[in-house]
Amino acid sequence: MFNGPCELNNGKAMIKIFISSVQAEFSKERKMLYDYITKDALLGRFFQPFIFEKLPAKSRKADDVYLKEASKREFPLPYETEESDLLKHLDLIREEKISNAAILLFGKKPQRFLISSEVKCAQFFGYEVEKPIENYQIYTGDIFEMVDLAVAFVMSRIDLWVGTRAESTSVPTKYEIPREVVKEAIVNAVAHRNYTSNSSVQVMLFRDRLEVWNSGSLPDELTPAMLKGPHKSIPGNPLIATPMYLAGYIEKVGTGTRDIYRFCKEAGLKEPEFHFDGDFRITIWRKDKNEPINEPINEPINEPIRKLLKEIQNNPSCSKEELALKINLSRSTVTRLLTKLKEDGMLVRIGSNRKGRWEIIKK
Repeated sequence: MFNGPCELNNGKAMIKIFISSVQAEFSKERKMLYDYITKDALLGRFFQPFIFEKLPAKSRKADDVYLKEASKREFPLPYETEESDLLKHLDLIREEKISNAAILLFGKKPQRFLISSEVKCAQFFGYEVEKPIENYQIYTGDIFEMVDLAVAFVMSRIDLWVGTRAESTSVPTKYEIPREVVKEAIVNAVAHRNYTSNSSVQVMLFRDRLEVWNSGSLPDELTPAMLKGPHKSIPGNPLIATPMYLAGYIEKVGTGTRDIYRFCKEAGLKEPEFHFDGDFRITIWRKDKNEPINEPINEPINEPIRKLLKEIQNNPSCSKEELALKINLSRSTVTRLLTKLKEDGMLVRIGSNRKGRWEIIKK
């Protein structure tokens, strides 16, 4: 924590106090301290505390930097709710000033203002970080877009078993790492990282494992070992965690890391590892490449999906209705196929339903 310069508020000098999330001694008390100072009648007259996610983005008008995404997320509010009212409901805007959290969640190109908020994804041939790098992508955009793209990056580059229609009309598929595990690890890194740090979230896929790094820290009352069992949910960035929870990206009851353990065990993977040595790192182990494969041979992509992908390639901004008309299928069938492609990491939607576009993820 440090004292900032004095500012005048109704002719009175105000001392600005920044409550840092980097200092471990404030990891638990930072929000409590903020609330205490702002609500105290005496202290509130002379001190103005702020924490990163509540900090207004200076000289940025709301309509200039955000609202692109706010209206499309499925928050539990009436559809006709104004975007500015939605942000106020989420405590992301005060006195017509938006917070850094609002820019990260809903901003137009948040990296213009918060450079290190990107997500870096890399795939390596071997077991260590070394050149040549097989695939490398830097994803920008709002938090929701970056999570979707990073998850698609991993899912399109790990092994996928595709069964046959011997027992049902649908084709069974199974990834070597469950999608739920990959998404939870990336969401955890993006939601709980320290956004005052210059480092970015890093997603690294090796021959034997997936590692997800972020600059966050564990609260004092938690240890990596405790993440395996029941534990309290203590988000590092509450103003970011709440909208992600409401949008279905994050769990608020401390079950996320337990789900990672559970899904890995069900998939027959080694137990995941959580490390904290200045940065927070999750290691997810891949299937042993030397294990014998007793699965059916992959089926080729079926014809409806092939036609669907061709139309998307020709017109990435096409709607579901347009796709249904082009390939002569019902809208519900097209919706089901698109959902399947997104779950398989082959397709991702960028932007809103009305003004967005499809992006095909290629291995």
